[in-house]
Amino acid sequence: MWRGLARQLGPALRLVLVATLVLGVLYPGVVWAVSRLPGLVDRAEGSVLDGPVASSSLIGIDPVPADPAADPWFHLRPSASAPDSATAGLGPADPSTSGGSNLATTAEDLVTAVAERRAVVAGREGVAPAEVPDDAVTASASGLDPDVSPEYASLQVPRVARVTGLPESEVRALVADATDGRVLGVLGAPTVNTSELNAALVATRPGLR
Repeated sequence: MWRGLARQLGPALRLVLVATLVLGVLYPGVVWAVSRLPGLVDRAEGSVLDGPVASSSLIGIDPVPADPAADPWFHLRPSASAPDSATAGLGPADPSTSGGSNLATTAEDLVTAVAERRAVVAGREGVAPAEVPDDAVTASASGLDPDVSPEYASLQVPRVARVTGLPESEVRALVADATDGRVLGVLGAPTVNTSELNAALVATRPGLR
């Protein structure tokens, strides 16, 4: 009996040792080594940013101004995970929850929300509702997308420059630095990363709240 048991345990132990070596040492080591390659290190470490809130350039978090009447921040798109206290989804999203509203474009609730968002954004930026771009009033599929269109970022420049005291030309330069072009020059549309943009604002004007 003991001899038979030893014959069964031998292969099992060898399999455990091999699996531990391959899956517990070699595989994690290869993944770690790949993550150290140029261009991948930042993403592997979470793309952490020093901004108005601890954040990542991969996740959009809408900062809440200490004084809504003197709002210095660039804002991102609405989110379905924004709290009920937020106006029609405008406001900080819940980064632990990703998803959209799943409302059809003809849904009455969505039509009403878009109209409310347009009025709020127009009032915040001091422009006519017709000047508010579509991405300012429609949520992304994840609700955590940090990117906005160059048009929406440009709409916010005069307010940010006025509140921060920075020259408008300098704020537009920060927007340009945070702008990514089309993928391979032809795919998608140019986008502005608001997380990177707000972090750049803090670096330029420390103490922003």
